Amino acid sequence: MPLNWPRVTDGTQTTAAKIQTTNQEQYDNNSPSQFNKVLVIGLGQLGLPVAKYVKERGFDTYGYDISPKAVEMAQATAAIEKAVTFGEFDVFILCVSTHKANDMFSPQIDGLLSVVEKISIEAKSGALVSIESTIPKGTSKKVFEMLSHRLHVVHAPHRWYALAEKAHGVNQLRVIGGVCDCCIKAGMQFYDGVNNVRIDGHSYSSSSSLKSLGIPMHPVTNIEIAEITKVVENAHRYLQIAFAEELYLYCQANNINFRELRDALNSKWNVEILEPREGIGGHCLPKDTKMFLQSSNRSKSKILTAAMDVDENYKKFRAKLEKGIKSAIGKRVGIPKSR
Repeated sequence: MPLNWPRVTDGTQTTAAKIQTTNQEQYDNNSPSQFNKVLVIGLGQLGLPVAKYVKERGFDTYGYDISPKAVEMAQATAAIEKAVTFGEFDVFILCVSTHKANDMFSPQIDGLLSVVEKISIEAKSGALVSIESTIPKGTSKKVFEMLSHRLHVVHAPHRWYALAEKAHGVNQLRVIGGVCDCCIKAGMQFYDGVNNVRIDGHSYSSSSSLKSLGIPMHPVTNIEIAEITKVVENAHRYLQIAFAEELYLYCQANNINFRELRDALNSKWNVEILEPREGIGGHCLPKDTKMFLQSSNRSKSKILTAAMDVDENYKKFRAKLEKGIKSAIGKRVGIPKSR
């Protein structure tokens, strides 16, 4: 039976802690009694490690991806079963890419919303939908609307880092937010296994005997805080690298040894200047920084816009420098210039 919650719109200030029901039993009746069958949607760089971890925790784990190769990889490397329909799952974990198909540096959630459409048609009421993909502010409430308020929706943005999976893998401390109180309760049961969730002075109890992922979670009262957390984390990292790039360009213009200056600065306990290296790479930092810039209706970040200009200038400088080095080497060994 659909959950009888007040209708949520993008413009509301409703938080997970403020949405209340006059009947406390509604939380218990509509929350999952147990989690057994889990579907991980999106089996790429993030989704495959998530599916492996979920399976290792003893759940009946299935996978779904628009790419047959991704499904085959999951079957071959982790014995993840292929999902055909979405009808009998207790939990849906969304690990869908949120960038444009032809431009990985630009955010777009069309693929994620198309998956939600399929869930809305086929999924059973009361299931849990957890969005681990990086999403713009307001997306979770939109998903809740698309699901007609009959499934629990949480956002638990990933912090998985491919280059240090053991230290920063699937099971590291994460933030979680729910559209409603029953959503955050179900999400905390599944992820953290806690039997008492206390948010904004309200306590919600559940069975401590349920299986869980055993991941430590930091619950927040408003799901938009959870959504913004991930994009701000990456925007902050973008700024850190951009400052290192700016400092490098300063050193080049003023004949100062950047490496020695960096070592000297980093000797102070609260200073950490990064290495600029090849500039801001990958697609997550540029995409999520754009996502943050697009998330505000009023205030626009001048510092992030300037950081993007710095990164572009730094990369141009690097390209010019590398071209000069190649030219010098060519002259030294007698390599003729190409025409």
